[in-house]
Amino acid sequence: MSLQRFLQDWAIPTAIGLGVAAALLLLFPHLRGKPEQAPAIAEFQGPVSYASAVNLAGPAVVNIFTRKTVSERSHPLYNHPLYRRLLDNMNIPQRERMQSNLGSGVIVDRDGYILTNYHVISGAEEIAVVLSDGREAQAALVGSDSDFDLAVLKINLPNLTTIEVGDPDKAQVGDVVLAIGNPFGVGQTVTQGIVSATGRDLSKTGTGSYLQNFIQTDAAVNPGNSGGALVDARGKLLGINTSILNQSGSSGGISFAIPANIALKIMQDIIEFGRVVPGWLGIEAQTLSPQLARSFNLASTNGVIVTAIYNQGPAHQAGLKPGDVITHINNDPINDGLHGVAAMAILRPGEVVTITYIRKGEIQNTQATISEKPQSPSKS
Repeated sequence: MSLQRFLQDWAIPTAIGLGVAAALLLLFPHLRGKPEQAPAIAEFQGPVSYASAVNLAGPAVVNIFTRKTVSERSHPLYNHPLYRRLLDNMNIPQRERMQSNLGSGVIVDRDGYILTNYHVISGAEEIAVVLSDGREAQAALVGSDSDFDLAVLKINLPNLTTIEVGDPDKAQVGDVVLAIGNPFGVGQTVTQGIVSATGRDLSKTGTGSYLQNFIQTDAAVNPGNSGGALVDARGKLLGINTSILNQSGSSGGISFAIPANIALKIMQDIIEFGRVVPGWLGIEAQTLSPQLARSFNLASTNGVIVTAIYNQGPAHQAGLKPGDVITHINNDPINDGLHGVAAMAILRPGEVVTITYIRKGEIQNTQATISEKPQSPSKS
């Protein structure tokens, strides 16, 4: 091939093509592409707005207003400690007044069932619900449970928007969450934060609750937010806001929500049985300490050790014995006692569960039928 032929067929066209490409890159910089590290950075960038999540969840969050009659002494000296006992003995007539309370709730069923906190409606004689679209309705109290601080209301209105339920078991520390409610009665308000902790036990804080599996968040939750929704960044319900760890009663960056799966189980119990029916396995157990784990030749402290079995209870009938170490219920890991309580909280009598346990160093499985706790169970 001659030099002239080579230049004509290859070199000149190639040079022209490279020149055109360089010109295009200069004129249109976006064609150059992003540096290799850009996709990794973009992966951790959050959305500019959470409006889509609010638009999905907001219509299902309602404002709740309650009224009840309270009696109080009319004498001006009644609050003085020196005269209170004397005035009590004088049987001075009391005057009555109406006391109002406010809170929030979440529509979880198209039939009009609403979840809220027990303390929002406790003692209420009238319960009014205001929807996000402005409609109002009188609510009937279906039932409540003070131990879980949950109540179920029902309204009769058409075209209700229900909230989509997420999976609180998959919530991780650092996940973005939104709290939707009616703080201080100002109207529906949205605050944003993250999941600060999961599986939080409040028994050591003096709050007092049967539940030991709260979701902790730093999203601002104030009086009136109680009973409202804690949702994820996609607008799916993670929990029902219930407590503020602050003596002043205002948001201090530490608040708690009841996981949605536990709240819904309690709601179904209240609707079906009129009360909460906790699942019962028929065991007593304790968390594995490092010393106990070593004595059982276990590699970790994950699991709970069975210390007692109740006669003819589900665990007894399933063949469990004291000394067994339960590591999983329905493939869900039981890392400690709190996880065990949380796992039992969502089980219902009659439900069959698979239990994974360790006995004499061997991993075994058995099935147990959950029952309701009898009045006076006896240990074996």
